[in-house]
Amino acid sequence: MGNQLFGTDGVRGVANVYPMTAEFALKLGMAAGQLVCRNKRKAAIARDTRVSGEMLEAALTAGFNAAGVDVLKLGVIPTPAATMLTPTLDVDMTVMITASHNPYQDNGLKLINAEGDKFSDEATAQIEEAIAAGKFDLNPEEIGISEVVPDAVAGYVDCVLKAAEGTAPLSGLRVVLDCANGVFSKILPEVFKSLGAGIIVIGNEPNGKNINLDCGSQHTAKMIETVKNAHAQLGIAVDGDGDRIIVCDELGNRLDGDQIIAFMGKCLKEQGRLKGNAVAATIVSNPGLDRFLESCGIRCARSAVGERYVIEEMRRQGCNAGGEESGHIVLSDFGKTGDAMAAALVLAQGFLKSGKKMSELFPLFTPMFRKRVDSKFVSKEDMLAAFELSDFQAAIKQAETAIEGKGKVLVRKSGTEPKIQVWVWSDDTAFADALNASMVAVLEKAKGFEGKKIV
Repeated sequence: MGNQLFGTDGVRGVANVYPMTAEFALKLGMAAGQLVCRNKRKAAIARDTRVSGEMLEAALTAGFNAAGVDVLKLGVIPTPAATMLTPTLDVDMTVMITASHNPYQDNGLKLINAEGDKFSDEATAQIEEAIAAGKFDLNPEEIGISEVVPDAVAGYVDCVLKAAEGTAPLSGLRVVLDCANGVFSKILPEVFKSLGAGIIVIGNEPNGKNINLDCGSQHTAKMIETVKNAHAQLGIAVDGDGDRIIVCDELGNRLDGDQIIAFMGKCLKEQGRLKGNAVAATIVSNPGLDRFLESCGIRCARSAVGERYVIEEMRRQGCNAGGEESGHIVLSDFGKTGDAMAAALVLAQGFLKSGKKMSELFPLFTPMFRKRVDSKFVSKEDMLAAFELSDFQAAIKQAETAIEGKGKVLVRKSGTEPKIQVWVWSDDTAFADALNASMVAVLEKAKGFEGKKIV
């Protein structure tokens, strides 16, 4: 049995609807307590600001305690803080309760191992199996206790502040900070202000139900409007759990995540701090990123889609910078996962040192034109059969041959829906359109084809 509920970033759903129920969280605590917490017999729990967090925290705590595991309650802290702190807490694992950039009705459970990394697929599959079996060997002589860890976030802030150079490196900066009514609502403004920045803050009054509501990384209209009205130099928006960053310039132009990845690589290279002379990005980042980094003498290493895979590729390459176009930026000198605050500090300092306006500095490169078409099928079986069609595989090979040296072709099966994604990048728009159409045309004749959508 493989993972049915857990994906690359944990399990997620609507609070009080299976699997995001108190009962499921209780069983997860018991299962993980027995399967994982065999060494220290301790686990930590952290959460974001959404209203269902306390309910799930209580249920998880009960499950761990029932399995004889002590619990450290870290309270409301960012996901990057949870991953960074875990190795210092003398625990077997941490659960981060968050649904990231989703609305407050949703919640999720991210499992973090003792080293501060996300659980492997194999580990979460074992926990799923134990929950499904529903058999827990509980000992009345072994019941855990729980305690609150006061000011757990302080150690995280101290570590991220290592990214700051000098006593007031952000002096002269006027920035809008959109905290998404999430975990960074207090921390991010305090840190930027302490480093000398002039700040205008929005989305910093969490009430349990306004996390990511018309604010944050997924809803940047308010940030953009505030930047323009306040004559700020740039805007920075984070998501509810603090592992994603979106940036706009002084004119309100939103930067693509690939531009931020490029800037991180360039800054670290110029400072002599780029390790492995490489930057990691996923297979869906624009090929223009590779071209730009190569012009800076930097290799662009590619990983599968997902922050976990970016981090794995960074370790393979021995590099300290990577990310996804969605805004997950990983700077391993300052943390173990995507970290909006660390990325924001490096970006803001690099911007000030340039002496330019953001609109003069960005874009660093012109992206290749991208054409993506998703073909949907009636069932997963139909999708898999269509993907394996000899005519479709031949069309892919023909497209790859035609575009060699001119761009890139990528074909992916969706991991969540019966869809096949066909991506083509090229400087030639018409060429990209034609190549994409040649592959999608084969899928349109396949059994179970339901329709297509340009994304």
